[in-house]
Amino acid sequence: MKPDEHTTPPDVSTFNPASSELLALTAQQPFFKGLSGNLVELLADSILEMHFKPGAWIYQQGESANRFYLILEGKVLIESEVRDRGVLPIRTLGPGDDLGWAWLFPPYYMHFSACAVEPTRTIFIYGTRLREKCDANHELGYQLMKRVAEVVVRNLNATQQRLLEHTDTKDL
Repeated sequence: MKPDEHTTPPDVSTFNPASSELLALTAQQPFFKGLSGNLVELLADSILEMHFKPGAWIYQQGESANRFYLILEGKVLIESEVRDRGVLPIRTLGPGDDLGWAWLFPPYYMHFSACAVEPTRTIFIYGTRLREKCDANHELGYQLMKRVAEVVVRNLNATQQRLLEHTDTKDL
């Protein structure tokens, strides 16, 4: 690799960190609905826009959980590797959905894998920075904890449903 080449995979592209337009777009996303403007402004140095081509891994199960995404366009397949059953598709997410909640909870690793199904545009949020901001600003931490708890419950229900669909009655 030449020194001037970057290491971003060819199926992923990034853009510069938050402009005022990107911050405004972030504030409009369902995950941040109702969050006060001053708390949204705390995100300015922690967000950027990313694009993923179909088939690109956004993250894989077991990787470090240091990021969070808001889907603006496209579709993302969430799947999980289940012992003795292989890879199990859990659900497909689209515009307005969020993914990557594990940045908030130790031991900070991804519990699922996420792959772009079609060209996907996202807002990328640095989870590590966000945790630091939550520690420094308890109101931000409380607001994000409530929102992430809703995501976790939604994902738990979807996972439980998929596991039930793929479980033989003899396994019960």
